[in-house]
Formats: sequence, structure tokens, C-alpha cells
Amino acid sequence: MTDAQITDLLREVKTIAVVGQSRKPWRPSFGVSSYMQAQGYRIIPVNPHIEESLGEQAHQRLEDVPEKVDIVNIFRQPAHVATVVDSAIKLGVRCIWMQEGVADQQAADLAEAVGIPVLMNRCILKYHRRLLGERKDSAG
Repeated sequence: MTDAQITDLLREVKTIAVVGQSRKPWRPSFGVSSYMQAQGYRIIPVNPHIEESLGEQAHQRLEDVPEKVDIVNIFRQPAHVATVVDSAIKLGVRCIWMQEGVADQQAADLAEAVGIPVLMNRCILKYHRRLLGERKDSAG
């Protein structure tokens, strides 16, 4: 995706399911999700080991999320990505985002083959700050 396409995406979407979301403030998934939440996005934690994070109920699997998800943001080991991408494809999400250190080209190719763009090994927080700036009330 180009910067212009990513900018449009981040302006238009509302809901981000974070697979691998943590409750621990020192974890990257917590910091990135906290920032995105402060920017006005609805963060839905997906992690079978927690009940909530950032004031939102956590779900065991992506398929358990009861509402429409725009972006699936993945904070999982690359070995687990294919399963998450399969679920995201079934749900028909708008975009799959794999955070820094997370990549699976084969899974990305499957998603892109059905029209779902994939960003790999990129931080959504860094892209948001660079392309859209940060709101003044953000804890960032």
C-alpha cells in the first residue's frame, strides 16, 4: 500500500482487533493499542489469556468478536500468523496489519488474493504518527 492509501485507510476505519493484545503496560501491544485508542480507534483485544485490556473485553479468538472489524493488527509470533490471517479472511476485514517483527509472506499472499491488503513488519503507531500526526490529548 502507498502512503496515500494507508492515510485513507487510517482516516476511514474505526475498529481494530489486536491479536496478541497484552494487559502489561511494558508490552509493545499495550503501548501501540493505547496510542491508537487515544487517537479515537476502538481497540478490541484478542487474547485467550486475558479477560480485558484498555477497558475493553478481550475475546479468545478473532471469530469471537461480535462486531465488524476493520483492521486486524497482529502481535503474534510469525508461526501463528497463518491461522490469524485465515480467520481475518473469513471475517472479510478491510486490512491485515502485521506489527514489526511479524511477517508471513504466504499468508499475506492468500489475503491479498482475495482483495485484503496486508502490511507486514510495520508499526501502525509509527505510520499513524507520520501520516496523520498525533492528537494533542494523546498519551502517546
